[in-house]
Amino acid sequence: MRKTVVAALIKDEKDRILICQRPKNKKRGLLWEFVGGKVEKGESLSEALVRECREELGVDVSPGKIFMQVDHDYPDIKIRLVVIESKLLAGPVRLLEHEDYRWVSKDELDRFKFCPADTEVLERLKSM
Repeated sequence: MRKTVVAALIKDEKDRILICQRPKNKKRGLLWEFVGGKVEKGESLSEALVRECREELGVDVSPGKIFMQVDHDYPDIKIRLVVIESKLLAGPVRLLEHEDYRWVSKDELDRFKFCPADTEVLERLKSM
């Protein structure tokens, strides 16, 4: 069964993208990703995204439109990654779960090693 995972595509006023480094003790530890997580039973995509951003970074976001969806099969889990364009409403960003975070331009994305499920998302971002 495929698990739905949401991820926030958050940009700042300089069009930089917020990326986060996964905790070293989790699967795919120290790889980079967009903030988000699994959708819990009874949650909408937007509700899950708001909850995950609060839990992981202590920020409030306003989810917008879906940027894209990607199905990816990891050895341990099959996911449907739903990337949602989101606006940062209140911060500051705090590292409540992640090892690190960065605001990067799309030209800088190749400098970071991302989770494999993010490959298509990165390709689309870089082509824009």
